[in-house]
Amino acid sequence: MNVLKLRRFLVLAHLYLASFLAPAFLLVAISGGMHVAGFEEKVERTPIQLPAGTMLDPKSPTLEEDVRALLAAQNIDVEFEYIKGKGNNFMTRPTSRTFVDFQVTGEGVRATLNEPNLQYSLMELHKGHGPLAFRTYLMVVGSVLFLSVVGGLIVGLLAPNYRRPTLITAAIGTAGTAFLALAM
Repeated sequence: MNVLKLRRFLVLAHLYLASFLAPAFLLVAISGGMHVAGFEEKVERTPIQLPAGTMLDPKSPTLEEDVRALLAAQNIDVEFEYIKGKGNNFMTRPTSRTFVDFQVTGEGVRATLNEPNLQYSLMELHKGHGPLAFRTYLMVVGSVLFLSVVGGLIVGLLAPNYRRPTLITAAIGTAGTAFLALAM
């Protein structure tokens, strides 16, 4: 394959990959931009009244089934895919939609129903705390982003007119990223 055909292929691949990434980048840009601009992520928290002495073992292999049974017994309809936690605190996931968090104490279990606003939901997706299918999508997006960036650099390096500006811009970007990451 000659250099012109390779460059044409890489330009098309870069275009398609960037187009595929656009919705994910918009989600990250909007949620991150709103967060930095001061829009609050809010969650409406409602304590769940559990029968006295209710217990859950966070280390139990049947914890997910136990939580589903407990919520069903309380007539609480929360769809979740898995449970995430540490120690005696755990929650249903995804947290990008209504979720329940639990705290196991010596007296029993405390539970709270959490209903996130749109900004909170977007940030949870942004952080990878959404549904498992969305998390898989984000892994694909990360891989495609890597390929798109590397392809864009290769296109810039293959074109004689763009080689110098590509190298200079990549060097400035690398130095700026390193400075900001290490100086903080």
